[in-house]
Amino acid sequence: MPTYEYKCTKCGYIFEEFQSINDRPFNECPKCKGKTERVITGGTGFLLKGTGFYSTDHRSESYKKGEIKERDSFAPSPSTDGKKDDTKKKPKKDAK
Repeated sequence: MPTYEYKCTKCGYIFEEFQSINDRPFNECPKCKGKTERVITGGTGFLLKGTGFYSTDHRSESYKKGEIKERDSFAPSPSTDGKKDDTKKKPKKDAK
């Protein structure tokens, strides 16, 4: 359930209410009984909770570039003449 922020138009008191999206908005200030308005806010930050999420999951561009370089250094390099290397083939057994 979301938390809504309200502001009194009479005294300026600001308060928050934790309520369902289907609940009716508060119309009365809890301090002076004046009229209230729901304030549009930016909300809260995006939170990841549970296993598998870490604060380090969002990496800088320099880290990502270094990671790509490291990954590419382990990739097999292509042969110089463009042909497949036949030295690693196993000899076929004779069919009897």
